[in-house]
Amino acid sequence: MSLADKVLAVNNDLPIRTDSAIHSGKVRSVYWLTAADSRRLIEQKGYDVAIDAPLAIMVISDRISAFECIWHGEGGMAGVPGKGAALNAISNHWFKLFREQGLADSHILDIPHPFVWIVQKARPVMIEAICRQYITGSMWRSYEKGERDFCGMNIPDGLQKDQKLPELLMTPSTKGILSGIPGVPEVDDVNITRDNIVDNFEAFNFKSKDDIAQYEKLLSEGFDVISHSLAELDQVFVDTKFEFGYVTDKSGQEKLIYMDEVGTPDSSRIWDGEAYRNGKVVENSKEGFRQLLLNHFPEPDILLNKNRMDERTALAKDNALPESVLMEVSKTYVDIAEKITGEKLVLSENPKAEIIEILRDQYDLID
Repeated sequence: MSLADKVLAVNNDLPIRTDSAIHSGKVRSVYWLTAADSRRLIEQKGYDVAIDAPLAIMVISDRISAFECIWHGEGGMAGVPGKGAALNAISNHWFKLFREQGLADSHILDIPHPFVWIVQKARPVMIEAICRQYITGSMWRSYEKGERDFCGMNIPDGLQKDQKLPELLMTPSTKGILSGIPGVPEVDDVNITRDNIVDNFEAFNFKSKDDIAQYEKLLSEGFDVISHSLAELDQVFVDTKFEFGYVTDKSGQEKLIYMDEVGTPDSSRIWDGEAYRNGKVVENSKEGFRQLLLNHFPEPDILLNKNRMDERTALAKDNALPESVLMEVSKTYVDIAEKITGEKLVLSENPKAEIIEILRDQYDLID
């Protein structure tokens, strides 16, 4: 079996029983279960959710996206070996830690396979909750141009690139395009202030104004849990993105939970501690892949300039990256997953066949 065969690139063609369209994102595909299958699983498995809660099978892939494009490699490699399993393993680890430390639950109810989550439907808060402990990336680029106001907060002069910030910054942006909110442009992923959220909390899907403080508490506490754990591994937790939503438990109680993924190399920047102390940034996250792409192509502006999206899409489609590049990225993901979880990441020979067998034999979800 070739390396390309071990990569799970297409994850929206599994014969999982559903009567809804399969939602396929950049990395994950979501299969909403029938009402009958959802109810049966809730009863059989004893999940702590309302009996009529819609459930879904979420299947991760090994696809890699950067600069809003999917990238591929030579020899038919349509993804990065080990990436999907690494992302899920890391998220599973942090979600479990959050639960054990009394922070909040997540949308995950069950983990049948390293590539698969059974999740409950959540009502998402329409915020990309971004936390920053160091000034780097897009924030540094704006700061360097003289910008000092970030999401309604004033940042002091005199900071250096990659420096630790005086305090943890919450710099939220919109999740999706929200309309009719005063002062908030109708575009995806636009920075917002705390005042924007407080004044329009219902538009962001918050149940009450009080829940804004709860989301901020979960945000900072979640960041601290990951940051402290990574520090023990001599890794620097630089910045990350969290997402939140509401679910109803078995007793009818509505609660705010973590959702999507947390503390992964896709949603966070993680730096090697020793290298950082020596004045060098070594990325243990997807940021390394982004930098590699910027250096690989002669005109990096195509990747950075939103007005050149058509050229960027063509660049990703028409350029197969060297296998060595994707294997370097694979090593980054697998190594950081093994470091965080303390366990060897076992890579499947044929993930799709395994997933189908488990969902058929143990969950009766395959037609």
